[in-house]
Amino acid sequence: MKHIETFMLTRHGWVPNNARLPVILYRNALDGEGSALAEAFELLFAKHGWPPDWRDGIFDYHHYHSTAHEALGVFAGQATLELGGPGGKRVAVSAGDAVMLPAGTGHRAIEASDDFQVVGAYPEGQAWDICRAAPDDAARARMEALPDPRRDPVTGGTGARTGTDA
Repeated sequence: MKHIETFMLTRHGWVPNNARLPVILYRNALDGEGSALAEAFELLFAKHGWPPDWRDGIFDYHHYHSTAHEALGVFAGQATLELGGPGGKRVAVSAGDAVMLPAGTGHRAIEASDDFQVVGAYPEGQAWDICRAAPDDAARARMEALPDPRRDPVTGGTGARTGTDA
């Protein structure tokens, strides 16, 4: 792994983001391409307690999840993501990169290559939803009650706060 970036996103307009956990961006988390890289991300995530759930692109509309944290492993192409909601932080990702999005983190693909694909995974016992509006009291309560991940989806370290092996 060449580089890990972490940053906090505070509430932004209607998007709640997560005041407790950072977004973690893992640059060059794995080598390879295509289905072999997808399988490598699936094995890595599963090994760390984040069973893979799907392979696809990332929606082009702002959304967040109130019932699960999300790990994304880019296995083909490249994209520019907008994190945190409308006018949020823009990050470029490409094959081999991974992202951990804490529950409540707004995200969408602004632009993507035709072959852009990711593996999506969630901590064991968490099932994702799609939220496209400000959270109501029930959604806020769900996010507050959601436990922090036990292990980092990429490094396997305890928790998911810094992307380290600690």
